[in-house]
Amino acid sequence: MRLFLFLVLTAAVAAVDVFAAQHHRQANITLAPGYGELEFIPPAPGSYRLPALGRAADAKLLNSKGDAVTLHDLIGGKFTLLSFIYTSCSDVNGCPLASYVMSKVQDRVMADEALKDYVRLVSFSFDPANDTPEVLEQYAGHFRKADSDWHFVTANSAEELNATLEAYDQFVIREYDQEGKLLRSMSHMLRVYLIDHNRDIRNIYSVSFLHPDTVVNDIRTIVGNNVAKSVAKSVAGPYQ
Repeated sequence: MRLFLFLVLTAAVAAVDVFAAQHHRQANITLAPGYGELEFIPPAPGSYRLPALGRAADAKLLNSKGDAVTLHDLIGGKFTLLSFIYTSCSDVNGCPLASYVMSKVQDRVMADEALKDYVRLVSFSFDPANDTPEVLEQYAGHFRKADSDWHFVTANSAEELNATLEAYDQFVIREYDQEGKLLRSMSHMLRVYLIDHNRDIRNIYSVSFLHPDTVVNDIRTIVGNNVAKSVAKSVAGPYQ
């Protein structure tokens, strides 16, 4: 079952054949917990608190349609799950994991009347040179369902990219081959951010803790007993 899941994921996230081949060669690695069943019973939504960890910084972006947007406008007043990725990532426990978990969260949110109008997903590429709006739109097609509130964006300049990565404590290191030639691969730390309707960061997920079950429980926890619904719907921003 786990091998089947890996092969499906490999086919879905490969932007080009060479990266699909790299994924296939990783078939013997240990997959991150987010790909399988949760191995413990998580606390029930609302039975715990998620204090604010800081403010979500703004950023000037381009979306997959080529339109200029800001991250704060994109968040609007919705509860937002924000991931940092690049589309040609060949580490199955890196960006493909983030997009896989986001896709599962998408499914559950769309099926939940209490959440579907109040939750937004945002995937931010830190490789604007290669992840053009056209590439992002193609990549989105592997994961995003029709009518899903999932946006794929990148920075509109190198300066803006660096400022955004610093604000979200993301380090990205470009990799070179033995001859000093720049490669498309990068070293980075996987982080996914849960942001509330007030633009406060409420949780940060790493590889070991990124799982659809826990993310959805956390979303339900911060939404609470529908207290914030009227706020989220009235200030959902231009992307409502």
